[in-house]
Amino acid sequence: MNNPITDQVKKEARKLQRQLTEHNHRYHVLDDPVISDIEYDQLLQRLIEIEKEFPEFSTPDSPTKRVGASPLSAFEQATHSVPMLSLDNAFKDEDVIDFHKRCIKNLNQENLFYIAEPKLDGVAVELKYENGVLVQATTRGDGTTGELITQNVRTIRSVPLKLHEAKFEAPSLLEVRGEVIITRSDFDRLNKIRLENEESIFANPRNAAAGSLRQLDSKITATRPLDIFVYGTGIAQGISFQTQSQMLEALKEFGFPVNAHIKSGLSIESVLTFYKELEALRDSLAYEIDGMVIKVDDISFQRQLGEKIKSPRWAVAYKFPAMQKTTTIKDIIVQVGRTGILTPVAILEPVNVGGVVVSRATLHNEDEIKRKDIRIGDTILVMRAGDVIPKVVKIIESQRKENEVSFKMPSHCPVCHSKIQKTKLDKSIINKCVNASCQAQLKERIKHFVSKKAFDIEGLGKKIVDQLVDEGMLKSFSDVFLLEKEKLTGLDRLGEKSATNLIHSIEKSKKISLRRFVYALGIDHTGEQAAKLISERFLTLKEIMETSEEILKEIKGIGPETASAVTQFFSNLENKGIIKNITYSDVIITNDQPSYTEFQDNLFANKRIVLTGTLQTMTRSEAKKQLEKLGANITSSISAKTDFLIAGEKAGSKLAKARKFGIAILDETQLTALLKENV
Repeated sequence: MNNPITDQVKKEARKLQRQLTEHNHRYHVLDDPVISDIEYDQLLQRLIEIEKEFPEFSTPDSPTKRVGASPLSAFEQATHSVPMLSLDNAFKDEDVIDFHKRCIKNLNQENLFYIAEPKLDGVAVELKYENGVLVQATTRGDGTTGELITQNVRTIRSVPLKLHEAKFEAPSLLEVRGEVIITRSDFDRLNKIRLENEESIFANPRNAAAGSLRQLDSKITATRPLDIFVYGTGIAQGISFQTQSQMLEALKEFGFPVNAHIKSGLSIESVLTFYKELEALRDSLAYEIDGMVIKVDDISFQRQLGEKIKSPRWAVAYKFPAMQKTTTIKDIIVQVGRTGILTPVAILEPVNVGGVVVSRATLHNEDEIKRKDIRIGDTILVMRAGDVIPKVVKIIESQRKENEVSFKMPSHCPVCHSKIQKTKLDKSIINKCVNASCQAQLKERIKHFVSKKAFDIEGLGKKIVDQLVDEGMLKSFSDVFLLEKEKLTGLDRLGEKSATNLIHSIEKSKKISLRRFVYALGIDHTGEQAAKLISERFLTLKEIMETSEEILKEIKGIGPETASAVTQFFSNLENKGIIKNITYSDVIITNDQPSYTEFQDNLFANKRIVLTGTLQTMTRSEAKKQLEKLGANITSSISAKTDFLIAGEKAGSKLAKARKFGIAILDETQLTALLKENV
């Protein structure tokens, strides 16, 4: 006799198996995912639970018994000497503690030390070296068999074609495992080029890396900005390691890039602390990570713990909260920015993305909507990265019901109803409200003027600014300094204490540096760095206001668009009047930057410098301040335009990249000596 509950569970198991198989194929083979990683993990976790409770529903081809998907038939295939397994996932501290307890129990040990590393969001590969020479490269494939991509991997500059000389002989056979990635900045540049060539863009850096590795023509792969970090080995003949950390040190000596954010010798408590540190670092890294990999450091213990069918027992991946998720577009509205540009914004069915509830996502411009064919009612994949406004990655066309509504940009400003001006910029149509009195623009300009990096007026938040503009109390920047406590106290959201604190904050803000003042004005194409460069070149605001476009263009780092925007802004009579009113309000503008003449002859003046690694005699922040005082431009990533790399201990991949570009490298001793000479 059939059991209705058992039958229902069996149906659910079969449905999950079909869904997961399809998602596996789309993610690993087609590079076209339609659900986020965390949604996939939740489906897989549910299937694991069902098959554990009802083992009779587990089939030989169940997604719980395989890794990835079958390789593409367009490539030759190769079998891995040692299977490339996937990792079990942990989603909370308790999961990691349970993993630790299992290791302790199975090894009969009281204490264990772990090594932890960023879980890179890239493509896993295996590189085979015979007598120190690269002879084969394969994708992970289904874990047992991968695709041969040797010629494509040879185009990756960070992959050594021959092992570097080390303090020990190169092994006769060495299989190295790593993750091929594309950095965020390289990904943005790649998509920009594809847009210019009217090609479809990649959804994320991982898809871009996978698509680049799977090109049949390696010449195409050579044009893609691929990079790699290695994290382990398969077979290693003629060399042995006691710990995972020793293995990584050896791989570094052989010339492989090893991630700089790896920590070893960790107790389980230290592992959990490092997870929080890594999560905090996540958005500042040059590449994308989606969690942390935790491994038992001792390799003999790894062997004792062994493997399950699809994953090792000695490692676990502690995943970060998802940064991409599926939701639906309820509506599309238009916002007016401080420069008058109209930006379409998707109103979403609220969804939790990376621990934050997202209900809006930018659609950038009219062309973005047309290119992605975004409609009201669409199911979409939305992405959030740090403090960046969430954006729509792609629509999921298979979810369309044919009742979605196309969107059209308005012909008039939604706030002041002035006719919109359309202009073409970088092959995109820009819709702009040119009415200088538009309240929406005024609100955004004032919010920028009082923001933390500008006048930093605490208590003058977005809602208060909106209210003051609506009440007619703020009609320009200068009106901020005319606000009175008595009038403020009568407004909603502002009691006597709040009004008193706001007036005090306004008074405190009246002493401001020249660079912050220039930034506060919100001049087109003039951000923090441009304002800093201009305030270094000129001593006073008066000098800036009187200078020419040609002189501004002579400043290294100031382009023609910024030079033109600055001169146009200060030649406008209305802007001159506002600045005069600000100075009449007892605002004192000081210059905290060294003048152009003070540092024009020193070694670091106007040089692009990158800091990496750990410094012993000072922090990197202190070094940055000293270098900036000498006129240096500190950047975060290495490029051909970098003049110096300051390399501390554990410098990592930036050091290798600097050597490739032939960039001058200074250690801490050299830096300290040069700082003394150039003070």
